[in-house]
Amino acid sequence: ELEKLFQAHHSRVFRTAHRITGSAADAEDVLQTVFLRLVKGQQDYDLSQNAEAYLARAAINASLDLLRSRTRARSVGLDEVNADALASRMKNPEVEHADRELQTLVRQAVSRLGRTAGEMFVLRYYEGLDNKEIAGILKTSPLVVGVVLHRARTKLRREIGHYLEKHHEKE
Repeated sequence: ELEKLFQAHHSRVFRTAHRITGSAADAEDVLQTVFLRLVKGQQDYDLSQNAEAYLARAAINASLDLLRSRTRARSVGLDEVNADALASRMKNPEVEHADRELQTLVRQAVSRLGRTAGEMFVLRYYEGLDNKEIAGILKTSPLVVGVVLHRARTKLRREIGHYLEKHHEKE
């Protein structure tokens, strides 16, 4: 049963973790953590209800836990950059460094959001789900999702804004 579950969902768990952590090695650790918790029976959840939703949340939480456990993320890289943009940025080490620094800052800020806000943020902005889909997964209303996401974006803007102000003062 667990092997079938792993075969059916391991790639999604890995992709989710990789988007959040920015590291294939960390994503592998998260993948192992999620399924080891199932093997050890540490999770009380009926997977027959919606295994995909449960495993997505487990991957998000394990990834955020991993980021929270560190003072700095080891690697960065949001999957939002296309190949042309990446190639042009690689030519300028200063821009590349600033991008990595900002991506690390975003990851750290997301990891400091509360558990529910972090889950919702990742489902929305890393997984591309809409508020209704998130509400279904987290068993809440789309209105609650909207409010929590608004507050999370406001908090992230504040944190990132402070960084950008300091960064521009140095220039």
